[in-house]
Amino acid sequence: MWIGVLCGLLAGAMWGLVFIVPEILAAFSPLELAVGRYVAYGAMAFGLLLPRLKSLLRSLTPSDYAALVRHALAGNIVYYMLLAMGVKYAGVAPTSLIIGMLPVVVTLLGRNDHGAVPLRRLALPLLLVGAGIACINVDSFAHAPPGTSTGDIALGVLCAMGALLCWSWYALDNARYLKRHPQFSSSQWSALFGLSTGVIALVLGLCAWLFAEPAPAAPARDWPLFWTCCVLLALGASMIGNGLWNVASRRVPVTLAGQLILFETLFALAYGFVYRGTGPRPLELAAIGLLVAGVTWSVRTHRDEAGGSAQPRDADLVEGDGVAAPAHRHQA
Repeated sequence: MWIGVLCGLLAGAMWGLVFIVPEILAAFSPLELAVGRYVAYGAMAFGLLLPRLKSLLRSLTPSDYAALVRHALAGNIVYYMLLAMGVKYAGVAPTSLIIGMLPVVVTLLGRNDHGAVPLRRLALPLLLVGAGIACINVDSFAHAPPGTSTGDIALGVLCAMGALLCWSWYALDNARYLKRHPQFSSSQWSALFGLSTGVIALVLGLCAWLFAEPAPAAPARDWPLFWTCCVLLALGASMIGNGLWNVASRRVPVTLAGQLILFETLFALAYGFVYRGTGPRPLELAAIGLLVAGVTWSVRTHRDEAGGSAQPRDADLVEGDGVAAPAHRHQA
């Protein structure tokens, strides 16, 4: 299980980057950010799949294609557009912490899945997580930048909540699909996921370019920086991050995976502190402490639960409707 925890932590370090890039590329729209990132991701996935692409595509069924399309939209493109809008209008910290509620939402949705620890044993860890999220949101709204309207903050919060709902649904639906179809290795499904996302992003980008109304003259934008960030996100957050999460998804139960998603929030906050050149404020420190305590407590609870029962066989983890953890991420 500890290998899964480590992979979840490293995936969180990769995914935390997605919150800071919209701040760096504030001159670009959320649609441009999503299209750029996922076209680059799709190109990388295509290169990885090329030697066996024909045979792999022939093995896919209509339900596989449908799953890839809905997961690409909910888990990547729509999710990231909403996340970027949240960062644009509400800021990095509120967006990252609202999406940081994923552990609570995924844990509640996956409470009946295979390997889930009873919620009564997770009540106190989840309470710590909730308290941490409350602290950071109070701090973020209390320290909104001058000139920021209440309407903008509200819009950003709504977008962040939409991103939260998108990925919560995607996480469990994708995980259950992967567990029911063990013929796909983690790397194969991740590459197919990236390829489908890239194709959809390319179509969206072409449609936006063809049908968008001419925009008034605007200051020149830094396109080399844009593509550098897109490629780095595609490689780090999408390729490496998703691969690490797929390893974690096969090794930890869904309730623990929900807690490990918090590492993304912690890394996003850390990157935000570095970018703005200041340290965390008292409420931010309290939030980080509460979140870390909640995750640590949950890990120990799962370890104790695993120690009290026989280790499940691999077949037990992939048969039926059970799921060990949410597989893949956007990112995440």
